Amino acid sequence: MTSQHHNNAAADSAKHDDDDSAYTARVLPRDATFAAPASLSLLEAALLDGVSLPSSCRNGTCRACISKLHAGSVRYRIEWPGLSPDEKDDGYILPCVACAGSDVVFEPMDGR
Repeated sequence: MTSQHHNNAAADSAKHDDDDSAYTARVLPRDATFAAPASLSLLEAALLDGVSLPSSCRNGTCRACISKLHAGSVRYRIEWPGLSPDEKDDGYILPCVACAGSDVVFEPMDGR
C-alpha cells in the first residue's frame, strides 16, 4: 500500500503548527482509536487519549516508536526523522514526530 509523506517538514510544520484540523487515528492490531489533532504528534495525541504507544526519545532519533502506516498521511515536525528513504517509501513512520495529515491507521512494529 502506498502512502503520502510530506518531505518538506520544516515548511509543513510552520504552516500547520496552529492547524486545528482534527483526525482519527487507529492503532493495529488492537484496534485502539484516538483523536489526532494536526497540531500534535501522533504520540502526544495518543497519550492524551490514554492510548499507550512505544516511545523513548520523543524526538525522532531512537526509533522505539517505528510503525507501519497502513492508511492516511502524515507530516513531520523535523526535516529528517530517523528513517531511511527506503523506510519512508515503504510506509514506515515515527509517531513521536509525525502529525496526522488525514485519518490514519498505523501499527507499531513492537506489536503493541
